[in-house]
Amino acid sequence: MIIGTGLIANALKDIDTNDTLYFASGVSNSLETRDSEFEREFSLLKTTYEQHKEKKFIYFSTLSIHDQSKQKSPYVIYKKNIEEYIKNNIENFLILRIGNIVGHGGNPNTLFNFLKTQITHKNTFALHLKAKRLLLDIEDISKFLELHCLSIHNKVINFSFPYNFDLKEIIAALEEQTHQKAFYSEVNEGDFYKVDFEEEILNFFSGISPESYLQSLTRKYI
Repeated sequence: MIIGTGLIANALKDIDTNDTLYFASGVSNSLETRDSEFEREFSLLKTTYEQHKEKKFIYFSTLSIHDQSKQKSPYVIYKKNIEEYIKNNIENFLILRIGNIVGHGGNPNTLFNFLKTQITHKNTFALHLKAKRLLLDIEDISKFLELHCLSIHNKVINFSFPYNFDLKEIIAALEEQTHQKAFYSEVNEGDFYKVDFEEEILNFFSGISPESYLQSLTRKYI
């Protein structure tokens, strides 16, 4: 059973089963500040669980929880509260904290979509030299869950390709795929956060180099 209609929800359709509830609905904009938006997702989550307690509950959280610069963000505070509710009230769950998703469509302000738009439209943008990002192919969510959903119980897992990509690495890969040059000004700013990845994630991506993973993303989604 899938709750939601967005990018993650659509990616789960091929692995949908009656004994698992994939909660992929809710606030997708990390800059959201309206309490009403957060309360709507929280209410839906609690109501859905009450109606389907027999199912395993899969929730999609965010790796931004590890970002010290965003600890006062309403979005991060809300995601933490949701995680605590699930851990304290739901009998059989799995929480995946997701990195920067790369896929067809989705939020135009996600990193990959933003950079693709700037490069293909020949716009000039600011490049933060100290920034690094964790990326995740949308298709890897369903692949991972198909393998591990039933075997992992009551756990929170950090989920992305386990490598912090430098923005220049990402831009270079996009330039190569689009055959267009990026126009940007360099700013000596930016940040990134380190994440510890569980053995399941390290094994899932075992044998794949950062270069080949990034090339795969640009070939599939650019």
